[in-house]
Amino acid sequence: MVEFLQRTLDGLLQAGPYALVGLGLTLGFGVLRRVNLAYGAGAMLAAYAGAWLHARMGAPAWLVLAVLVLGTMLVGLYVEWMCFAGARRAPAPAARGLAVGGADGREVAALAASFALWMQLEQLAVTLLPRHLNPFPSLAVTAEWRLGPFGLRGDQLSMLMLAAVLVAAVAWFLQHTRAGLAWRAVADHRGAAQVVGLDVPRVQRLAFVATCGLAGVAACAVLALDGQVTPMFGMWMLVKGLVAAMLGGLGSVRGVLVGAVVLGVLEAQAQAAFGAIGRDATAWALLLGVLVWRAARGGGGSHGLAHA
Repeated sequence: MVEFLQRTLDGLLQAGPYALVGLGLTLGFGVLRRVNLAYGAGAMLAAYAGAWLHARMGAPAWLVLAVLVLGTMLVGLYVEWMCFAGARRAPAPAARGLAVGGADGREVAALAASFALWMQLEQLAVTLLPRHLNPFPSLAVTAEWRLGPFGLRGDQLSMLMLAAVLVAAVAWFLQHTRAGLAWRAVADHRGAAQVVGLDVPRVQRLAFVATCGLAGVAACAVLALDGQVTPMFGMWMLVKGLVAAMLGGLGSVRGVLVGAVVLGVLEAQAQAAFGAIGRDATAWALLLGVLVWRAARGGGGSHGLAHA
């Protein structure tokens, strides 16, 4: 029983990074109704730029982290311009005729374009630093705290607390500020938002860049504990963030924390039972299960930031 509870505690602590990477994804979907497949690759490219500065120029940790966050936001501007600028406008009647699986032509094009940029950004990162493992400034504290028979790392607990604070802050922002109200209005009632004078394209662009900034913050927190970045980091961010966001309900800010806890705990138990392959298989199985469940419900689930 002690081992089971320890694994559960480990999984709960792992929810911190999962919630951080899922927050930007769920917020971006709430504003644009599009899933950005280049989400993790953008953070990975910025992380590689920071790692290059750290390894080649001896840049201090604070500069590397700043480059990561700002770089992710700049890459986000590029992705938004290339993939989602058309999504800021309502689909034309002709585009609706290109429906594929319930999605109009522009939705399919935006998804395909973000996948293409995912490949492009990853290739740019690998070209910048061809090695598989690249050092990143480490802020990890590996000493464990003991609570009776249980052990936990303070840095992992700090990351979980950071995730909870960010989730609460974003939810408060959406509920209690004029800018947050504008985001919710654009997400839920785009036509009405235009009628009352909101600059819908500008609001969506700013929201998209803000979600990329959250991705940069998440990447900082995760990589600062790992002390390294690899070519798999972009895929890791996308998969873990997407599973956490979908378990909590895409567009639900508070829900992403619940989804992250479920993912972390189930992965920890699966790893104990089946090894590392069981951990990875659990994430993919949860993603597949949620997609099938949503398809069976006709795409039901959370709709927009009003459910933050």
